[in-house]
Amino acid sequence: MTLLGAEGWGPPAVAAVAAILVAVAGGIATRTDAWYRRLRVPAWKPPDWAFGPVWTVIFLLTATAGVIAWNGDPDPAARTRLLAAYAVNGGLNIAWSVLFFRFRRPDWALAEVAALWLSIAVLVLVTVRVSTAAGLMNLPYLAWVSVAACLNLRIVRLNAPFRGLA
Repeated sequence: MTLLGAEGWGPPAVAAVAAILVAVAGGIATRTDAWYRRLRVPAWKPPDWAFGPVWTVIFLLTATAGVIAWNGDPDPAARTRLLAAYAVNGGLNIAWSVLFFRFRRPDWALAEVAALWLSIAVLVLVTVRVSTAAGLMNLPYLAWVSVAACLNLRIVRLNAPFRGLA
């Protein structure tokens, strides 16, 4: 199965633009300022430089999975579910960064990351039903957010209570 499918460059272009918009919005929301640098973090936290490359690979894989699923199932209802799952996931992805970095509320971000994790599980389900490979492409995203959730929990435990912008 090719990424272009019968519809040409449309689905890959839309997926690329959507992935870039989510990445840029999350990046804009992410501030590694003095507040962030003062947080106590566990020794196992990945280095800050690793987040960009990891997210780049995740967005590439997830967008590719979406295109494969889109091209693999021309049913309008299935495509609507697919778009809805990706839209919800993109919103939750951005929301986590806003809650953690802009609102400075790792405790709220911890609650939100559960919804983000579930939305990724939904991405796996809506893509795997069309293509096993597409479903598997979302597993690194699920794994990374699982690690991020554990890191978020540890940061909350090491730094609470949080009082928002301070």
